[in-house]
This record gives sequence, C-alpha cells and structure tokens, in this order.
Amino acid sequence: MKKIEAIIQPEALESVKEALFNADIHKMTVHRVRGCGQQKGYQESYRGKIYQVSLIEKVKLEIAVNEQYAQATIDAIVKGARSGNIGDGKIFVTNLEQCVRIRTGESGKDAIG
Repeated sequence: MKKIEAIIQPEALESVKEALFNADIHKMTVHRVRGCGQQKGYQESYRGKIYQVSLIEKVKLEIAVNEQYAQATIDAIVKGARSGNIGDGKIFVTNLEQCVRIRTGESGKDAIG
C-alpha cells in the first residue's frame, strides 16, 4: 500500500482529476494549502507599496492506493499537472503501514479498495 501526496497548482486540479479518473483512480482527498518552494514567492503592489508574497496558494492531493495502482497514479498526476514551468509541484510517495475502513472494519489492501 502506498500513500501518494501531490502538491500542484490550483488551476491544474481539474486536469489532474480527469487524468486520475481516466486511470481508474477515483478516491482522493484534496486540500487548499500555502507554501513555497523554488518559486520563492512573488512581489505584489498594493496602494503603491510593494509586498513580498512568499507563501503561494497550492492544492494538495492525498491518495491511498494498492501497489499495482501506484505508478498509474503518479503518471496521471504528472500528465495532468505538468506545464513545464517552475512551480508545477511535487509528488511524495510513502509506504502506508495500515489502512482500516471504519464502516466495515476491513483492513489492509481490502480497505483501500
């Protein structure tokens, strides 16, 4: 079992979801987050004063999958999120030790579905 976390541009969310659905991956959790990476933020002018904005709006996807779906999930996220520009995002893959479906009590790969 793997947990895949992806930080992507907000405008890429719809194309990432479409790519995931096309890869038969339908379960995900989506968060609105703020952060900074290589982009290092940007400058904005408000009422004549310049402000440095270092925390940029992003979207974080969390997806738990069984081993056989891990690479397809990664490929779908890359396909939907890649623009070729700095700030496209990152994908983190970690081993998932345990998963329990609360409703049925199933655990392990059966709980992920």
